[in-house]
Amino acid sequence: MASTETKTTSADDTQQTKESADLAGLEAGLDALETQTAQRTAFGRMLLAKALPPIVAIALVLALWQLAYHFKVKEHYLLPSPADVGRTLQEKWLEGTLLDYVWTSLSRGALGFLISVAVGTPLGLIVARVKVVRAAIGPILSGLQSLPSVAWVPAAIIWFGLSDATIYAVVLLGAVPSIANGLVSGVDQVPPLYLRAGRVIGATGLRGVRHVLLPAALPGYIAGLKQGWAFSWRSLMAAELIVNAADLGVGLGQLLEQGRELQDMSWVLSAILLILVVGIGIELLLFAPIERRVLRSRGLLVRS
Repeated sequence: MASTETKTTSADDTQQTKESADLAGLEAGLDALETQTAQRTAFGRMLLAKALPPIVAIALVLALWQLAYHFKVKEHYLLPSPADVGRTLQEKWLEGTLLDYVWTSLSRGALGFLISVAVGTPLGLIVARVKVVRAAIGPILSGLQSLPSVAWVPAAIIWFGLSDATIYAVVLLGAVPSIANGLVSGVDQVPPLYLRAGRVIGATGLRGVRHVLLPAALPGYIAGLKQGWAFSWRSLMAAELIVNAADLGVGLGQLLEQGRELQDMSWVLSAILLILVVGIGIELLLFAPIERRVLRSRGLLVRS
């Protein structure tokens, strides 16, 4: 009898041990599924994967441009070769004026964008959270966003004359609606549960905006900031093209206008190239990393 009970107990212990082992294996498997394994790729492979496509695209554009120049699609004074544009940029560099042009426009664009953020963020919050304000000026913001920035230049010149205030006014009128609408879109996508949970723990009023609403709306807000920078840069170039005075300094827009006045197509294309490079550079170096970080922190972007 005792022998039978001993065998039964031994069998039960064996079964329990097996079940414990199975359970531990299941838990380990679930942990492995939940754990994100970051596989380090070789720096050379990563650089090749990220740098090769744009390099190939640029090479293709340059090749087509050179072919158009070679087969004289336009007269050479109307369509210079890539080498001619490169020589013009080299001349400006050797003159020591190239960085001055870039810095003048970049500093204007950065200051105008920061002021636009300071104005557009509270405006977007008010429009998103106050129904009466949204009904009143929401459509106006959307209309302003679709209005070409150059349309504001004549009015700004009449208001402020040929001054920096004119340039900044055009930048603000171009960028603020985009930033405000981006924040409105981000707030609209915040689940109501987050706001109710915030109220339960006492996050109401400005504390709720700071600790619940803005963090939850951050992806949409970042998208609005990116679009706001694009509109800010475009508005700045439109203003600099028209607002031209000796005491304002020479930015990339004024440089472009000088090339037009001199009928120098290499000069014009050089200015266009610089405007394009600066705009894309700010996007890639500033906004793209911030956007990736925000999306990755919310599980919306898988780390490769």
